[in-house]
Amino acid sequence: MSVPRIPWTLRVGAWMCAVLVATGLAGVLPARAEPTAPTVTWAVQPANPDGPDGRRWVERTLDPGEVVTEHLAVRNFSDAPVVFSLQAADGYLTDKGRFNMLPSHQPSVDGGTWISVRETVSVGAKSTRVVPFTIEAPADASPGDHPAGIAATVTSTGGTVAVESRVGFRVMLRASGTAVAAIRIDDLTATHDRSWNPFSPGSVRLRYTAVNDGNVAVTGAGRATVCDLFGLVDAEGPAVVEELLPGGDRPAEAHVGGVWGWGRVTATVTLTPDILVGDPPDAEIRPTTTTVTVWSIPWPHLALMLVIVALVLAWRTVVRRRRRRLAGLLARARDEGRKEARRSELASGTSPTS
Repeated sequence: MSVPRIPWTLRVGAWMCAVLVATGLAGVLPARAEPTAPTVTWAVQPANPDGPDGRRWVERTLDPGEVVTEHLAVRNFSDAPVVFSLQAADGYLTDKGRFNMLPSHQPSVDGGTWISVRETVSVGAKSTRVVPFTIEAPADASPGDHPAGIAATVTSTGGTVAVESRVGFRVMLRASGTAVAAIRIDDLTATHDRSWNPFSPGSVRLRYTAVNDGNVAVTGAGRATVCDLFGLVDAEGPAVVEELLPGGDRPAEAHVGGVWGWGRVTATVTLTPDILVGDPPDAEIRPTTTTVTVWSIPWPHLALMLVIVALVLAWRTVVRRRRRRLAGLLARARDEGRKEARRSELASGTSPTS
């Protein structure tokens, strides 16, 4: 039995119906793309019970065992309500000198443990919430600064990775007692950057590590001086150290110009610390001075001296040759004169001695 063939017009029509059905189902089925998360923007500021009070950060000096209450304001600039996590942690300075607080997975051991705040706060769209927090200094708190920070955090998840975004401010806590401001200079090195123009002096670049040896946050200012072997050069330049928290360190540099670098060069850095926050009475300010000696070979000047010596030797050689040549010419001229006089005498028949 033969199978009847389906006309090509029916086959084309059936194929078009299948395409239309598939297209209709595609429009009904939900898309598999991930929904776009709304953008969350917010700010956290020091506050009083009525709202932000204009402070950049919180500064408090407490006696051991003292408890105080402060406030923070969380401002939600987004178009939807947001639940923020609140957290306090120890503060530190990054390699670039910016203040930061320990990440949530790293436990605090200092100022961050002094602060107690509620875990979360819900802030409506385009709204601000004021949240109180307490600061309690331990009974055995050591005198000086105990930096901390407090922040509001939003955690977003994308696939298997959770991203924690936080905004906050620093809380500079100081336990009462004697404030000691001290900076130690470690690993001082000096490098003479010579000028290859022998008639122009070079400069000395000083590199060192500034370490906060005191118990309060400080900056540092002073002078860098350079003296050469013969005491002919006594140049100086500014030395500046940016913010240092207690126990912290950071690299620093100083430049001193007008240095010829003839042999031994002695470089000295002197720093005087300045307390960053407040003016505590009876504070101990401890300046520091460190000296290093280096040797610098004045290659441009040695090369110039060699050129001068070579030119002098060449000039003396030329002069000597000219003198010898002139002496030889004069001697030949005298000989020629004697010979000519003798010929003249012989021709006249007279004796040269008569």
